[in-house]
This record gives sequence, C-alpha cells and structure tokens, in this order.
Amino acid sequence: MELYAKKAEIRWADIDPNFHVLHSKYYDYAAYCRMSFMTEHGITPALMMEKNIGPIVFREECLFKREIKFGDEISITLRMDKLSPDYRKWTLVNELFINGDTLAAVVTVEGAWMDTKLRKVTVPPEEFKIGFDAIPKAENFNK
Repeated sequence: MELYAKKAEIRWADIDPNFHVLHSKYYDYAAYCRMSFMTEHGITPALMMEKNIGPIVFREECLFKREIKFGDEISITLRMDKLSPDYRKWTLVNELFINGDTLAAVVTVEGAWMDTKLRKVTVPPEEFKIGFDAIPKAENFNK
C-alpha cells in the first residue's frame, strides 16, 4: 500500500477562542486515522479484548506547521517509520493536510503492544503482525 489517508470533519467543538483547531485535536485526528487503519486491517477493538493486547504510547509529539480552521477540509495520512523485528515496538507518523495539499502538522508516536493482563510490553499475535505489515512504510523505514 502506497498511501493511507482518512478524512476528518472539523466540528465547532474542535475550535479554540482564537478560531482555529485546538492543539489537542491534532493528536485526536491522528489517533482516529491510526485506529481506523487498524480496524480496517483486522486489528479491531474486539480482537484486542479477546487477545488481551492493546496499543500503548511512550511518546507522542506534534510539529505544528499551519493552522486548521473551521471549514477547512483535512486529510490524515499514516506511515510506519520504525518497527522492531518482533513487532513489539513501533513508530508511526501521521501527516495532517489542509484542503488536499498544505501540510498542517506531523504527529509522531512511539508505542508498543501491551499485554493488558500482565501489564507488560509483549509480542503481538499473528493477526496484529499481518495488519501492521500493511501499513505504508516511510522512505527511511527501519525494521
């Protein structure tokens, strides 16, 4: 897969007193894109509950480039920057674009799969690996 993108609607509740999107919403849009991809590729919340495995975040940062305003159309892309050989740890990157071509933000997430019963980082089951293999890779992808 070369590119994965999701569109998101900007709601009035997403706007701050300066009439642009709240900084925290950029993270929410990126998470929406990541979870949409996982769900569409078999890593559903039901499967996570069944396997007692869920994603955790070690670090999340956003580089803000442009304001997003009410009425803008946004699309969020997803790519994988790093993946440990055993699939336990990963770095995913989301880019948020305004009206098709203006880069508004880059959200980078370093995370892992956690066993929700043992509360420890764990190697995910095969279904998770298959889903993660489908994530478009960054140019400098490192496994």
